[in-house]
Amino acid sequence: MNIGVIGCGYWGPNLIRNFGALDDVRIIGVSDRRAERLDFIKRQFPAIEIFTQDANVLLKHTDIDAIVIATPVSTHFSLGMDALQNGKHIFLEKPFTATTEQAEKLIEVADRKKLKIMVDHTFIYTGAVQSIKKLVDNGELGELYYFDSVRVNLGLFQHDVNVIWDLAPHDVSIMDYLLNRPPKAIAATGVAHFDNGIENIAYISTYYENNLLGHIHVNWLAPVKIRKTLLSGAKKMVVYDDMEPSEKVKIYDKGVDVHEDKEQIYNLLIQYRTGDMMAPQIDLTEALKKVSQEFIDAISEDRQSLTDGMAGYRVVQILEAANQSIRKNGYVVELN
Repeated sequence: MNIGVIGCGYWGPNLIRNFGALDDVRIIGVSDRRAERLDFIKRQFPAIEIFTQDANVLLKHTDIDAIVIATPVSTHFSLGMDALQNGKHIFLEKPFTATTEQAEKLIEVADRKKLKIMVDHTFIYTGAVQSIKKLVDNGELGELYYFDSVRVNLGLFQHDVNVIWDLAPHDVSIMDYLLNRPPKAIAATGVAHFDNGIENIAYISTYYENNLLGHIHVNWLAPVKIRKTLLSGAKKMVVYDDMEPSEKVKIYDKGVDVHEDKEQIYNLLIQYRTGDMMAPQIDLTEALKKVSQEFIDAISEDRQSLTDGMAGYRVVQILEAANQSIRKNGYVVELN
């Protein structure tokens, strides 16, 4: 399978390295508007044939089967649409698109042309998230109560998107994958502390059926780097700390049992349950290796990938609604 890569910034070289390491995959060319980035890639990957500042060279190349797009989100729709119109499968860096309308159009064209879309929700493919997913699916956590995540650090400030569109796609994609149900509504608050009008701190709340609540805190202005998620169920609770070098996932046999007092019907008896903590063995295979293999397999096997266009759409829908809510000072945005 022949691949072209558009975008050689921070993430592009990682994608080139992983796709280039796959069997039966050949990276024919890369494109970036900056000559210095192309020179860098040429030194790192001299076997690649085409180095061009014109993306159309790759988009219209008759020998290229799929295009990998690692560019700013504002360019995803136009590049993705051009690739699809030229009969090429597309792989896009997160977030999928800048709007749900753009996502819908790309999905429709891909379906009509029988082409595949995959979105790089890398964390879905980590051993940690896959381990938690198994706990959720086999019912070990019981009925889910809440998903709560924190992703904060000092910088990097973006000039084209706010902190929601920069950091939250990771946590929203994890939440969407683990909870596996659509939210009813979104509410968000955020603040831009500087004159550029771009929010650097935000809180997103997602409301689901049966009192399930999601909450995501993202921040570019924190003194420490935190990457932590809590997932609570009726039976057990999980803490996922991506900053931990080894025990990233810890399962706690803790919770509460609530019983009605039959003699005093309005009173509830709450009993606290404290048990053991377990840290399961985690697959440490690089997630991006699994991501690139999944894209190739989905094309070869003519199936949807784990993080296909619809997965990308669902994440963009939540990000878009969160932005709308912030603009209305936390107004609750109902979702269809």
